[in-house]
Amino acid sequence: MLFSKILLAYDGSKASNQALERAIELAKVTPGSILHVVHAFEFPRFFIGEALAPLPASVNKEYYDLAVQTTEEVKGRLEAEGLNAEVELLQGSPAEVILKYAKENAIDIIVIGSRGLGGIREFVLGSVSHNVVQSARIPVLVVK
Repeated sequence: MLFSKILLAYDGSKASNQALERAIELAKVTPGSILHVVHAFEFPRFFIGEALAPLPASVNKEYYDLAVQTTEEVKGRLEAEGLNAEVELLQGSPAEVILKYAKENAIDIIVIGSRGLGGIREFVLGSVSHNVVQSARIPVLVVK
């Protein structure tokens, strides 16, 4: 099966780099395909009881700068491959952002790493890849 619109969920983790390699392979076997890469990030939020603790603006800037750096790195790798690719940096819950982007852009397949950079949040809320697989209406390739 050939896919002309491929969406890669990318966060810079080892698993997402492996997913990047698979997405590149998929894009190369389909002439005229477009590889869409989405890096979704959220600013950290800390709760103390039921109250949301404010964070210094410098912390949010560090998260944003890291997100920009991550997208620039993947752009460089894709340019080196000579692929028709679009890279987006989007803010929001990663699973929700990925699914919304896929729907709005009529994506044919989502490629995602099995484990991202979620840490304890992943343990409590479930992994992004699990949420995407459970909610997607299109094929999802989970790369280990």
